[in-house]
Amino acid sequence: MRRIDFMTVVGIIAGIGLMGGALVMGGNPKLFWNVPSLMVTVGGSFAAVLINFSLQEVKNVFGTVKQAFTTKSMEPEELIELFGELARKARREGLLALEDDAGRLEDPFFRKGIQMMVDAMEPEMIRGILETDMAYMARRHEIGQSIFKTWGNLAPAFGLIGTLMGLVQMLARLDNPEALGPSMALALITTFYGAIMAYMIFIPLAGKLGLRSEQEMMLHQMMLEGIISIQSGVNPRILEERLRSFLPANSAHRPAGEAVVAGEEVFRQRL
Repeated sequence: MRRIDFMTVVGIIAGIGLMGGALVMGGNPKLFWNVPSLMVTVGGSFAAVLINFSLQEVKNVFGTVKQAFTTKSMEPEELIELFGELARKARREGLLALEDDAGRLEDPFFRKGIQMMVDAMEPEMIRGILETDMAYMARRHEIGQSIFKTWGNLAPAFGLIGTLMGLVQMLARLDNPEALGPSMALALITTFYGAIMAYMIFIPLAGKLGLRSEQEMMLHQMMLEGIISIQSGVNPRILEERLRSFLPANSAHRPAGEAVVAGEEVFRQRL
């Protein structure tokens, strides 16, 4: 289950609101609406994205973008508590008792790992399968980020192309004063559109997707280590402390002097 990330929504609304307010206060906002400029900047940059990526990758990114506006409801500390409960149940009733719990898990990665553990697969095989899933997930996330970064880099360039087009049209019509206005609008507004697209939409979205990817990878790494530890019969308290090594040193859930780099202790104690 995911919940809305209000920071992303507030940031976009605040950015649009502030710029819209500035345009209204500065005069007639209709002056900043120009269809030819949109065609050059939005249409041209999107066409270049299609050249740079496959159609399937571009289609997939529109499903990925929702991750910038939502966040997973499970926090790392909640995951640690859940693993503590699963570990205690496994010690009392055996690994097979976790099969019902696997069916109730919403995260497909988590559910798959628990099910493989219940099916008595070898720890190294479970680790290999889950690490492969994580690698492919990271690759998918990188493609999504790359598309928005590329689009963000291309938009100002097409804004500049529109500016050059407008200047050429303006210079060609110096003998017709009535045609200078539309040509100058095309020359200036395309640069404005390109900057807005790049620096308020696409580059920030790429950054947020990168942050989401890091958070999801950390949760999946915690799930992987927790699953392997339960299967190996690690004491629930030790398991919880092992998973807490993923939390930042300044986390409210970590003791003040426990400055362990996320995951470092896990790999030192790797089975």
